[in-house]
Amino acid sequence: MTWQQTTACDRRRFLWEFGGGLGGIALASMLDRDGLLANERASSSPKLHHSPRATRVVQFYMSGAASQCDLFDYKPALVKKHGEPFDPGEKVELFQSDPGKVMQSPWKWRAHGESGKMISDLVPHIGSCADDIAFVHSMISKSNVHGPATLMQATGFVLPGFPSIGSWVHYALGSLNDNLPTFVVLPDSRGFAPSGPQNWAAGFLPATYQGTMIRPSSKNPIADLFPPESAYVTKQGDADGLEVLAKINRRHAEERRGDSRLDARIRSYELAAKLQISAPAVLDISSETEQTQQLYGVDQKETAEIGRNCLVARRMLERGVRFVQIWSGADNGHPRRNWDSHEDVKRDHGILGQSIDKPIAGLIKDLKQRGMLDDTIILWTTEFGRMPCSQGSLGRDHNPFGFTNWLAGGGIKGGVSYGATDEWSYKAVENPAYCYDIHATILHLLGINHERLTVRHNGIDRRLTDVHGHVIREIIA
Repeated sequence: MTWQQTTACDRRRFLWEFGGGLGGIALASMLDRDGLLANERASSSPKLHHSPRATRVVQFYMSGAASQCDLFDYKPALVKKHGEPFDPGEKVELFQSDPGKVMQSPWKWRAHGESGKMISDLVPHIGSCADDIAFVHSMISKSNVHGPATLMQATGFVLPGFPSIGSWVHYALGSLNDNLPTFVVLPDSRGFAPSGPQNWAAGFLPATYQGTMIRPSSKNPIADLFPPESAYVTKQGDADGLEVLAKINRRHAEERRGDSRLDARIRSYELAAKLQISAPAVLDISSETEQTQQLYGVDQKETAEIGRNCLVARRMLERGVRFVQIWSGADNGHPRRNWDSHEDVKRDHGILGQSIDKPIAGLIKDLKQRGMLDDTIILWTTEFGRMPCSQGSLGRDHNPFGFTNWLAGGGIKGGVSYGATDEWSYKAVENPAYCYDIHATILHLLGINHERLTVRHNGIDRRLTDVHGHVIREIIA
């Protein structure tokens, strides 16, 4: 390169040309953060509409449809009328031709906390946190098909192509840290839920706002973060390869100005440079006390994976990660690998309920004793519920007409219930709510008016809550 060519370089090109590998990429990112590097990136300073009650979110997603009438929606009528024909007075869309018989939960129920909330013995540890939780029992979905219903809870739409709630939060509020992603996804180790990565995609937002997938229990928790262990890949060779890639990226960007995809890819490399240092530290839980690991159930086989994910989530929140999504359940398999308990609800929910109970309660208690629950929202959700009648003899079918979400922390009023289903736990009859209302409430607690958080796309001012949603003020402290 001649001197004349060098002096014609802009600052971003100079860093790519002379920075050398990931070190140069990290330097570019830090200069960018300090406003010393020209690019098209918008300011990450949040523009709040009102004073926030929370700054970060953890979303637990029970993939496959967790049964409200076996977990949190206590209905004495199911016990009283167990074995009788189920007749809600209308035709019910089911996989089987006719509704089965009324089926009580295989688990007993008991009152918890000062609120006296009735919660199933399937999740006694979560029950011990009842006074910190607001239960929304009147949820409705627009679909009873897993893929669209999962997308609806994750993005607000039943069709693919829309940004995840985590992407919207990242877009609206920016980052709280320099060394970790803003939006992190911890999937089930057995595979993806229906619609897979579309559940945490950025949709029509710039690609940089998509979730970063991390598998804490894996040998390589972050794919492609480090070069492969091979005699053929040396540190110098890796650096040289990255330098060539930087030149190709630069040429590609010059030919396609205004395309956010490459800019997002470049930023992913910038973040990767910093993650090589920060990620091992945040994912290594060996420094946590034995008491803390036991609190999350990391020491027990049944709870080890979700327990580790919850503990890693807390460590990420401490370091400024703004949105963490934790998944329980993968695609269907035999035996069931998710909450889709068509054949045997006691068997399948028994395994999955035990796997999440202690870890989720552990996270709530740990955040609370550290003073972090006050500004951290916890959302527990699933795509729809399950029928109060039997499918076959032991299973439960899909129920989009009434199911439960719950929230805790971050300005949420604990020990309360909002909305209600009928006597069967079949259909929402009091204060029906959709994901739009949950999303609007979360944004409100983060300091955002959901109607004002919009992005122009294909001639429409799109928002997370579409044209719906209201803040559920009854569950706000």
